Amino acid sequence: MAMNDDEARVLDQWSHRLAQALQILDLNVDQELLLDLARKSSENVIHAAAPVTTFLVGYAAALEAGTGSAGNREAAGAAIEKAAKVAFQLIDDGARGGPAGSGWADTGQ
Repeated sequence: MAMNDDEARVLDQWSHRLAQALQILDLNVDQELLLDLARKSSENVIHAAAPVTTFLVGYAAALEAGTGSAGNREAAGAAIEKAAKVAFQLIDDGARGGPAGSGWADTGQ
């Protein structure tokens, strides 16, 4: 999703403030990935799918990587990529399409 410099700055500041308030220290957010995921799910499913999709990808990534001090940046990044890949595939299959077995546990990663 294309943003101008002012929007990107505000989003960076907001992400940092929110991460600090949630006590998620040193979090690097791949904003472009999340924005693309939100845009594609909104366009290909329904508008309300955007926040739900990004939340579920984040939640799945957190479970995969471990929470709190148990996780690390590399594991978190890999888990986000893995969860996003599953979501993008499902989005590409369409709102109602795609095989039932193409879920998180079946990626083999």
